[in-house]
Amino acid sequence: MAVRTKWTVEHTCGHKVVHDLSDRPADRRAGFARWLAGRDCTDCWKAARDADTESKEEWLAAKRAEEQQAAAEWAEKFHMPRLEGPERALDWGERSRHQLMVSAHNALVVEGSWDEADWAELEEKTRSITRAGWWIDQRDTEGTDLLELLDAATEQDRTTENPFR
Repeated sequence: MAVRTKWTVEHTCGHKVVHDLSDRPADRRAGFARWLAGRDCTDCWKAARDADTESKEEWLAAKRAEEQQAAAEWAEKFHMPRLEGPERALDWGERSRHQLMVSAHNALVVEGSWDEADWAELEEKTRSITRAGWWIDQRDTEGTDLLELLDAATEQDRTTENPFR
């Protein structure tokens, strides 16, 4: 007598589904059917996954909008110049610049030994870097490294009054 290939499985979602397990070795079909019984059916699993994806996307969009608002308010408050680069990189660059500057301020002024004069000097150097891509490239950097990174920036990353550069 051959081991059956079709198994009726009652899933945790309550649906009964007939599964064709002929592509599995005969000695593993019963175990796989038992494993399937501990899961939602395919339709319920896909619906839950799609709902979860939508909620994650909504959450991420809301978080990005909140970060973008904070970055824009910060840039206006501290007179930071508009960034330059491709349109799709500008918002990301602004968020990256804001996050790195907040991290640097916390590390150097709040927790470190810098005074306001030191910080004002760093802010001036920051204003000279207007390429959004530079800020995006530095997004994972420690705040304590910002001064060295600003000094290492190239002329392509800096603002210039020369329209022919």
